Amino acid sequence: MKVLIKGAGDLASGIGLRLHRSGFQVLMTEIPVPTTVRRTVAFSRAVYEGKATVEDVEGILCDSLDLAMEAFLNDQVAVMVDETCQVRELWKPDAVVDGIIAKKNLGTTITDAPIVVGVGPGFTAGEDCHVVVETKRGHDLGRCIWKGSAVPNTGIPGNIGGFDKERIIRASADGSFRGAVSIGDLVKKGDLLGWCKEEPVYALIDGVVRGLLQDGVLVFRGMKAGDIDPRGVVSSCFTVSDKALAIGGGVLEAILSMKKRGAV
Repeated sequence: MKVLIKGAGDLASGIGLRLHRSGFQVLMTEIPVPTTVRRTVAFSRAVYEGKATVEDVEGILCDSLDLAMEAFLNDQVAVMVDETCQVRELWKPDAVVDGIIAKKNLGTTITDAPIVVGVGPGFTAGEDCHVVVETKRGHDLGRCIWKGSAVPNTGIPGNIGGFDKERIIRASADGSFRGAVSIGDLVKKGDLLGWCKEEPVYALIDGVVRGLLQDGVLVFRGMKAGDIDPRGVVSSCFTVSDKALAIGGGVLEAILSMKKRGAV
Protein backbone atom coordinates (compact mmCIF):
# COMPACT_ATOMS: atom_id res chain seq x y z
CA MET A 1 0.00 0.00 0.00
CA LYS A 2 1.06 3.58 -0.72
CA VAL A 3 0.83 6.03 2.17
CA LEU A 4 1.36 9.78 1.90
CA ILE A 5 2.17 11.47 5.19
CA LYS A 6 1.82 15.23 5.37
CA GLY A 7 4.59 16.48 7.62
CA ALA A 8 7.89 14.87 8.57
CA GLY A 9 8.45 16.11 12.10
CA ASP A 10 9.19 13.78 15.02
CA LEU A 11 5.60 12.57 15.51
CA ALA A 12 4.98 12.15 11.78
CA SER A 13 8.32 10.33 11.56
CA GLY A 14 7.24 7.92 14.28
CA ILE A 15 4.23 7.15 12.10
CA GLY A 16 6.39 6.82 8.99
CA LEU A 17 8.82 4.53 10.79
CA ARG A 18 6.08 2.12 11.93
CA LEU A 19 4.39 2.06 8.53
CA HIS A 20 7.68 1.55 6.68
CA ARG A 21 8.64 -1.32 8.96
CA SER A 22 5.19 -2.83 8.36
CA GLY A 23 5.76 -2.96 4.61
CA PHE A 24 4.11 0.23 3.34
CA GLN A 25 5.59 2.57 0.75
CA VAL A 26 5.92 5.86 2.66
CA LEU A 27 6.22 9.29 1.05
CA MET A 28 6.40 12.30 3.37
CA THR A 29 5.93 15.95 2.43
CA GLU A 30 7.48 18.95 4.17
CA ILE A 31 7.76 22.73 3.99
CA PRO A 32 10.95 24.35 2.56
CA VAL A 33 12.29 25.30 6.03
CA PRO A 34 11.13 22.70 8.60
CA THR A 35 10.77 23.87 12.20
CA THR A 36 11.17 20.43 13.78
CA VAL A 37 13.03 20.61 17.11
CA ARG A 38 13.52 16.85 17.66
CA ARG A 39 15.67 16.71 14.54
CA THR A 40 17.61 13.56 15.46
CA VAL A 41 14.42 11.48 15.12
CA ALA A 42 12.75 13.30 12.23
CA PHE A 43 12.83 12.64 8.50
CA SER A 44 12.36 16.40 7.98
CA ARG A 45 16.12 16.70 8.48
CA ALA A 46 16.50 15.33 4.95
CA VAL A 47 15.22 18.65 3.59
CA TYR A 48 18.47 20.44 4.49
CA GLU A 49 20.88 17.47 4.73
CA GLY A 50 19.70 15.43 1.73
CA LYS A 51 19.01 12.37 3.86
CA ALA A 52 18.07 11.50 7.41
CA THR A 53 18.30 8.24 9.32
CA VAL A 54 15.72 7.66 12.04
CA GLU A 55 16.77 4.64 14.09
CA ASP A 56 17.48 2.05 11.36
CA VAL A 57 15.45 3.60 8.53
CA GLU A 58 16.83 6.08 6.01
CA GLY A 59 14.81 8.90 4.51
CA ILE A 60 16.01 10.45 1.29
CA LEU A 61 15.14 13.84 -0.20
CA CYS A 62 13.46 13.44 -3.59
CA ASP A 63 12.63 16.22 -6.04
CA SER A 64 10.55 14.01 -8.32
CA LEU A 65 8.20 11.06 -8.16
CA ASP A 66 10.72 9.00 -10.15
CA LEU A 67 13.30 9.48 -7.41
CA ALA A 68 10.68 8.57 -4.81
CA MET A 69 10.03 5.30 -6.67
CA GLU A 70 13.77 4.64 -6.62
CA ALA A 71 13.81 5.29 -2.86
CA PHE A 72 11.10 2.66 -2.34
CA LEU A 73 13.15 0.12 -4.32
CA ASN A 74 16.08 0.90 -2.00
CA ASP A 75 13.87 0.34 1.09
CA GLN A 76 13.95 4.04 1.98
CA VAL A 77 11.34 6.58 3.03
CA ALA A 78 10.87 9.30 0.40
CA VAL A 79 10.79 12.93 1.56
CA MET A 80 9.61 15.73 -0.73
CA VAL A 81 9.39 19.50 -0.29
CA ASP A 82 5.75 19.99 -1.26
CA GLU A 83 3.95 22.45 0.98
CA THR A 84 0.61 22.12 -0.84
CA CYS A 85 0.92 18.34 -1.28
CA GLN A 86 0.58 18.44 -5.07
CA VAL A 87 2.25 15.02 -5.35
CA ARG A 88 -0.98 13.46 -4.08
CA GLU A 89 -2.66 14.02 -7.45
CA LEU A 90 0.18 12.32 -9.32
CA TRP A 91 0.92 9.44 -6.94
CA LYS A 92 -2.68 8.63 -5.94
CA PRO A 93 -1.90 7.08 -2.53
CA ASP A 94 -4.11 4.47 -0.88
CA ALA A 95 -3.97 6.49 2.35
CA VAL A 96 -3.26 10.08 3.34
CA VAL A 97 -2.17 10.79 6.91
CA ASP A 98 -2.16 14.40 8.06
CA GLY A 99 0.68 14.39 10.57
CA ILE A 100 1.50 18.09 10.45
CA ILE A 101 0.28 18.48 14.08
CA ALA A 102 -0.84 22.05 13.41
CA LYS A 103 -3.69 21.68 15.94
CA LYS A 104 -6.01 22.61 13.06
CA ASN A 105 -6.83 21.29 9.61
CA LEU A 106 -4.73 23.04 6.97
CA GLY A 107 -6.60 21.60 4.00
CA THR A 108 -7.02 17.84 4.31
CA THR A 109 -10.35 16.49 3.06
CA ILE A 110 -12.01 13.10 3.35
CA THR A 111 -11.88 12.73 -0.45
CA ASP A 112 -8.06 13.01 -0.64
CA ALA A 113 -7.66 9.20 -0.69
CA PRO A 114 -9.64 6.01 0.00
CA ILE A 115 -8.28 6.22 3.56
CA VAL A 116 -7.71 9.57 5.27
CA VAL A 117 -6.37 9.79 8.82
CA GLY A 118 -6.22 13.00 10.86
CA VAL A 119 -3.65 13.09 13.63
CA GLY A 120 -4.51 15.14 16.71
CA PRO A 121 -6.85 18.12 17.19
CA GLY A 122 -8.47 19.91 14.26
CA PHE A 123 -10.11 16.93 12.55
CA THR A 124 -13.55 15.36 12.85
CA ALA A 125 -13.94 11.70 11.91
CA GLY A 126 -16.62 11.26 9.27
CA GLU A 127 -16.33 14.86 8.10
CA ASP A 128 -12.81 15.81 6.99
CA CYS A 129 -11.23 12.38 7.53
CA HIS A 130 -12.29 8.78 8.11
CA VAL A 131 -10.58 8.37 11.47
CA VAL A 132 -8.72 10.55 13.99
CA VAL A 133 -5.81 9.36 16.13
CA GLU A 134 -5.47 10.88 19.62
CA THR A 135 -2.16 12.64 20.37
CA LYS A 136 -2.71 13.79 23.96
CA ARG A 137 -0.64 11.93 26.53
CA GLY A 138 -2.69 9.77 28.86
CA HIS A 139 -5.13 6.90 28.72
CA ASP A 140 -6.27 7.55 25.13
CA LEU A 141 -2.90 8.29 23.49
CA GLY A 142 -2.82 6.55 20.10
CA ARG A 143 -6.50 5.59 20.23
CA CYS A 144 -8.50 5.53 16.96
CA ILE A 145 -11.54 7.80 17.04
CA TRP A 146 -14.16 6.76 14.49
CA LYS A 147 -16.70 9.42 15.46
CA GLY A 148 -15.86 12.87 16.72
CA SER A 149 -12.56 14.60 17.36
CA ALA A 150 -9.40 14.38 19.43
CA VAL A 151 -9.06 16.29 22.70
CA PRO A 152 -8.73 20.04 21.89
CA ASN A 153 -5.29 21.59 22.22
CA THR A 154 -4.78 22.92 25.76
CA GLY A 155 -1.61 24.84 24.96
CA ILE A 156 0.11 23.12 27.90
CA PRO A 157 2.86 20.60 27.07
CA GLY A 158 2.57 17.11 28.53
CA ASN A 159 4.00 16.60 32.01
CA ILE A 160 7.32 14.76 32.05
CA GLY A 161 9.25 14.31 35.27
CA GLY A 162 7.04 16.85 37.03
CA PHE A 163 7.59 19.62 34.44
CA ASP A 164 5.44 20.85 31.55
CA LYS A 165 5.84 24.46 30.36
CA GLU A 166 9.38 24.65 31.78
CA ARG A 167 10.52 21.86 29.42
CA ILE A 168 10.00 24.01 26.35
CA ILE A 169 12.83 26.17 25.01
CA ARG A 170 11.19 29.29 23.59
CA ALA A 171 12.61 32.01 21.36
CA SER A 172 13.59 35.11 23.33
CA ALA A 173 13.13 37.51 20.39
CA ASP A 174 12.22 37.77 16.73
CA GLY A 175 15.06 36.93 14.37
CA SER A 176 17.47 34.17 13.40
CA PHE A 177 18.06 31.33 15.88
CA ARG A 178 21.58 30.12 16.71
CA GLY A 179 22.27 27.32 19.17
CA ALA A 180 25.00 27.25 21.82
CA VAL A 181 24.41 23.58 22.67
CA SER A 182 23.62 20.41 20.74
CA ILE A 183 20.89 17.81 21.01
CA GLY A 184 22.07 15.26 23.57
CA ASP A 185 23.91 17.78 25.77
CA LEU A 186 23.20 17.74 29.51
CA VAL A 187 22.40 21.21 30.86
CA LYS A 188 21.60 22.90 34.15
CA LYS A 189 18.94 25.49 34.89
CA GLY A 190 20.29 28.88 33.81
CA ASP A 191 22.73 27.53 31.22
CA LEU A 192 22.97 29.39 27.92
CA LEU A 193 21.24 27.43 25.15
CA GLY A 194 21.48 29.82 22.23
CA TRP A 195 20.53 33.19 20.83
CA CYS A 196 17.61 34.67 18.94
CA LYS A 197 19.17 37.48 16.97
CA GLU A 198 21.31 38.85 19.85
CA GLU A 199 19.02 37.86 22.72
CA PRO A 200 20.22 34.88 24.82
CA VAL A 201 18.03 31.85 25.59
CA TYR A 202 18.53 30.08 28.93
CA ALA A 203 17.50 26.68 30.31
CA LEU A 204 14.60 26.75 32.76
CA ILE A 205 15.30 23.27 34.18
CA ASP A 206 18.06 20.67 34.46
CA GLY A 207 18.03 17.86 31.90
CA VAL A 208 19.12 16.77 28.47
CA VAL A 209 18.55 18.87 25.35
CA ARG A 210 16.16 16.61 23.46
CA GLY A 211 15.27 19.03 20.69
CA LEU A 212 16.71 22.20 19.17
CA LEU A 213 16.09 24.12 15.95
CA GLN A 214 18.81 24.12 13.33
CA ASP A 215 20.86 27.31 13.10
CA GLY A 216 19.49 30.01 10.84
CA VAL A 217 15.78 29.36 11.26
CA LEU A 218 13.77 32.58 11.57
CA VAL A 219 11.77 32.58 14.78
CA PHE A 220 9.37 34.89 16.59
CA ARG A 221 9.38 35.67 20.30
CA GLY A 222 7.74 32.80 22.23
CA MET A 223 8.06 30.29 19.37
CA LYS A 224 9.12 26.78 20.36
CA ALA A 225 12.82 26.44 19.63
CA GLY A 226 13.59 23.20 21.47
CA ASP A 227 12.87 21.13 24.54
CA ILE A 228 14.63 19.72 27.58
CA ASP A 229 13.90 16.27 29.02
CA PRO A 230 14.30 16.40 32.82
CA ARG A 231 14.88 12.64 32.95
CA GLY A 232 18.32 13.25 31.46
CA VAL A 233 18.61 10.01 29.45
CA VAL A 234 20.89 10.94 26.55
CA SER A 235 20.15 7.83 24.47
CA SER A 236 16.45 8.78 24.35
CA CYS A 237 17.38 11.77 22.18
CA PHE A 238 18.23 9.42 19.34
CA THR A 239 15.26 7.04 19.38
CA VAL A 240 11.61 7.69 18.51
CA SER A 241 9.56 8.62 21.58
CA ASP A 242 6.92 6.50 23.28
CA LYS A 243 4.36 9.10 22.19
CA ALA A 244 5.38 8.93 18.52
CA LEU A 245 5.35 5.12 18.56
CA ALA A 246 1.90 5.05 20.18
CA ILE A 247 0.51 7.45 17.58
CA GLY A 248 2.19 5.44 14.82
CA GLY A 249 0.52 2.30 16.14
CA GLY A 250 -2.84 4.06 16.08
CA VAL A 251 -2.37 5.13 12.47
CA LEU A 252 -1.34 1.59 11.50
CA GLU A 253 -4.50 0.24 13.16
CA ALA A 254 -6.63 2.85 11.39
CA ILE A 255 -5.27 1.99 7.94
CA LEU A 256 -5.52 -1.77 8.39
CA SER A 257 -9.03 -1.45 9.86
CA MET A 258 -10.14 0.55 6.83
CA LYS A 259 -8.48 -1.96 4.51
CA LYS A 260 -10.32 -4.79 6.29
CA ARG A 261 -13.56 -2.91 5.68
CA GLY A 262 -12.80 -2.83 1.96
CA ALA A 263 -11.68 0.79 1.59
CA VAL A 264 -8.84 -0.34 -0.70
